[in-house]
Amino acid sequence: MNLPARSKNIIDECYGRSLQLLKRNSTQQGVIACTDSAKSAARHYAGIFGRDAAICALGMVVSKDPELLQSARAGILTLSRYQAPNGQIPKYVKPELEEVDFWYAGCIDATLWWLIAVDFYDRYAPGDHIRKTLDREVTLALQWLLCQEHQRLFLVQQNEASDWADIMPRSGFVLYSNALWYYVKSVYGIKTAQKTRHYVRYIFSPFDQQAPEERRASILAHYIKNRSRRSDFFLSFVNFSFWGEEVDVFGNILSALLRLTSVSRAHRMTEQLMNINAHHPYPVRSVHTPIRKNSPLWRPYMQRHQQNYPHQYHNGGIWPFTGGFWVMLLSKVKRHAPAWKELERVAEANGLNNWEFNEWLHGKTGRPMGMAGQSWNAAMYILAYHSLAEKKNLL
Repeated sequence: MNLPARSKNIIDECYGRSLQLLKRNSTQQGVIACTDSAKSAARHYAGIFGRDAAICALGMVVSKDPELLQSARAGILTLSRYQAPNGQIPKYVKPELEEVDFWYAGCIDATLWWLIAVDFYDRYAPGDHIRKTLDREVTLALQWLLCQEHQRLFLVQQNEASDWADIMPRSGFVLYSNALWYYVKSVYGIKTAQKTRHYVRYIFSPFDQQAPEERRASILAHYIKNRSRRSDFFLSFVNFSFWGEEVDVFGNILSALLRLTSVSRAHRMTEQLMNINAHHPYPVRSVHTPIRKNSPLWRPYMQRHQQNYPHQYHNGGIWPFTGGFWVMLLSKVKRHAPAWKELERVAEANGLNNWEFNEWLHGKTGRPMGMAGQSWNAAMYILAYHSLAEKKNLL
């Protein structure tokens, strides 16, 4: 696509700086979550995180840079070495200290993203046969996830604050985790994948669906239909008699990108995300309607580190790495011109404070916040760039 010179310059510069950042953050054991500093070390960010390193592996592999390919592989293998006996992949590890952390009650998405990274690496670096090398660890990880699954609804279950949004009150059946679970089931050939897809679509948006025979699903849907508004978006989570209507932007993007929705709904969802300005002031805000202190969903722990107030952190803050998934969704629905523009705006977000690659930005003001030198910002920028340039969904 012919881009204005300014757009091409910042897009190309961000690509080069993304490569540099990932190399700077790479260690012999894999890529750490963000650039090592006194601040990041104090908050335990300077470690190899399960979800971060796995997401980073996606962009590092498609870069075809030998150094980054090796770092991606090292991170996947490091996480496998510290896998729990029951199959769970750690939240983070610090190999130099032999420190392993599994968060609190069932940090579920580290295992999901690790499995995605293993499959992705195997497909785009096929000569390595990493999936075969890790066959035992993959089997254990899948078994652990199957043990988190409801045996009639085929959806994984979790406690509050048990995924990437680690101070948000989503619990029970969570959209984000189940979008990943459906994708994992699909790429690993688990025969109940379509049942997972069916119940995601029914439970998170039951209005146009025929009532299933499964009694528990019908009960959940009954509450939602009587007390919720019809929407093109999926609910962020569903638990017994309560659910989230804040619009989980990342979860909805993943549901469309990973083929949980119909093609027509993916187009409508994309249009609605633009209508609610989820991509402003930069792509994209984590939620559309932040949870406030007067909400029944507010939890005291959301004040932790003075961080998760409205329009901040996971409660409506902007995460540039999720902007990469947004660009990929625009490309998937054939909106290539807006996708290039959004990629430019992700580059602008990463470029704030002289290319600081900040963890997140304030959802209203766009002010850079959180840790600097965030690896997954760089990696997802690279993956989004290649998805656009190659005109295909690489996931």
